[in-house]
Amino acid sequence: MNRSYLAKRTAQPIDVQELSRKTAIHEAGHAAAIYFGNKHQQLPPVCFQILISGLNHPPSQHRALTTPWIARVDGGRLIHTLPSSVTEATRGFSHHQKQAYLKAFDADIVNLLVGPLAEANYIALRDDEIINSRLVNINALHHYGGAADLWLVEEYLTCLGLDAQARTKKIDALFGAAFTFINERGYWRAIIRLANHILANRHYTIDYSAIAAVLDGSGGLRQQAA
Repeated sequence: MNRSYLAKRTAQPIDVQELSRKTAIHEAGHAAAIYFGNKHQQLPPVCFQILISGLNHPPSQHRALTTPWIARVDGGRLIHTLPSSVTEATRGFSHHQKQAYLKAFDADIVNLLVGPLAEANYIALRDDEIINSRLVNINALHHYGGAADLWLVEEYLTCLGLDAQARTKKIDALFGAAFTFINERGYWRAIIRLANHILANRHYTIDYSAIAAVLDGSGGLRQQAA
């Protein structure tokens, strides 16, 4: 899960603050989905951290033209190494083991989709617009920093070896689950809490215990945004 922004050379001034907020919300979305989503589905907890570079130290006007601002979730996937095919990977598994493996596959895909969807939701709320799965489809996530996320989603789907119809049905269901997640008010509040914490952080790493405390509402900042 790697979200990076690179400010291009442009005649227009760069809004570093807004760029940073979108990054923070995107990565907070990933983190919240991993933390709450896996727990809700009774999947194994996965430790991860958030790595930050440059968000809290805006570069000079000259350096702003070439300096990337990066925040990313490090770790957090249930399937650490993707197999060449799920069929081969689960050969010899019991029915229960195979279902658990497929459940983890689905969870990882949803967690990847929630990041760019959180960013899309933030922008819609900021601009007083409506967002739904008809207006923002999965391909539109490229416009919300989702290129790397969608590349990984494609890798997961390829491993499943589904035909075209089954593949469409699968991604529609998982995209719907990601939308449901960001539309749950409690989860959205947690995403905003963590995004605010990322933006206020003066260190370059937020560890798992700190992330969990902020998402649960027992630590970090509590300001609301969007």
